[in-house]
Amino acid sequence: MTRSSSRPSARSLSSGPAGRGTRIGGQKVLVLILAGGKGQRLGVLTQERAKPALTFGGTYRLIDFALSNCMHSGLSDVWVLEEYQLHSLNDHLTNGRPWDLDRTHGGLEVLPPSPDTLTGTLEDAGNADALHAHAHLIRAFGADVVVVLSADHVYTLDYAEVIREHARTGAEVTMVTTDLPAGEDASRFGNVTLTRGGRVKRFEYKPERPRGEQITTEVFVYSAPALLRTLDDLRADTPAGKGLGDFGHGLIPAFVKAKTARAYPLGGYWLDVGLPGAYFRAHQDLLAGRSVPLDAPDWPVLSSSIPRMPARLEAGARVEDSLISYGCRVAGRV
Repeated sequence: MTRSSSRPSARSLSSGPAGRGTRIGGQKVLVLILAGGKGQRLGVLTQERAKPALTFGGTYRLIDFALSNCMHSGLSDVWVLEEYQLHSLNDHLTNGRPWDLDRTHGGLEVLPPSPDTLTGTLEDAGNADALHAHAHLIRAFGADVVVVLSADHVYTLDYAEVIREHARTGAEVTMVTTDLPAGEDASRFGNVTLTRGGRVKRFEYKPERPRGEQITTEVFVYSAPALLRTLDDLRADTPAGKGLGDFGHGLIPAFVKAKTARAYPLGGYWLDVGLPGAYFRAHQDLLAGRSVPLDAPDWPVLSSSIPRMPARLEAGARVEDSLISYGCRVAGRV
């Protein structure tokens, strides 16, 4: 993994010369990773840690997938929006160094809750509110394109290719889609129906009766002016004290209604591991060698240069159908 020679320093979100930042096809790109979910459905697994900091594969964390995808896609302006159990996530992010995001200008920025971004006072607040709360920072950054990612999905993807396709089609939002993974319930996700040309003609968010098995992966590429305008319009039409909800409640439907939403098929392994069953299933897929993108050639999830204490297996210990984290001591049967 290539390393930056610069050292991290204190800086504001809009620091650096005008025009500096990641550009793809001449457009300035900003990445927002939504890492504020409580993860309540995972029970004790997230009782003392943020969901994006939950371990995967023994030594990785869920947020590693989004961050590594950013690194390999050449995207160096990445903001992580936090809310719960901040210490557990910040200890892992380490200024972005494992993903070559420790930069003098740009790089990894951690955005903890602040008085001007708190959404907890809004009834039914969701990730659309998190985007609106940071709209002033997005404007100050001067982004042309905003890539919005979730921090609890297992997959690999070249975001630069999605951004290029987004520009080619002239869409205002491009959503990455996939076929419903085996064993999953389509009512957990945003369901999409497409035209032959790839435009999203129907979108239903977590429907009780899904129409099909094409779903969103919660990877969205927005044209920044359209995103900010739509968020402002939604806020203006929402009663005081009420939240905008999640992206599927009003934000994405607004683009679909305007016929400016398009789809980009993922075509590889993807799983939302926000439920215990899915989290377990992803690990079983990894053990069975079912294309889980962990330590794939030319696309490592996390730098191998980070020192790790080896696991210790005592004499007579047995490990069956399980993954063992670094630093563990096993004295019996797992």
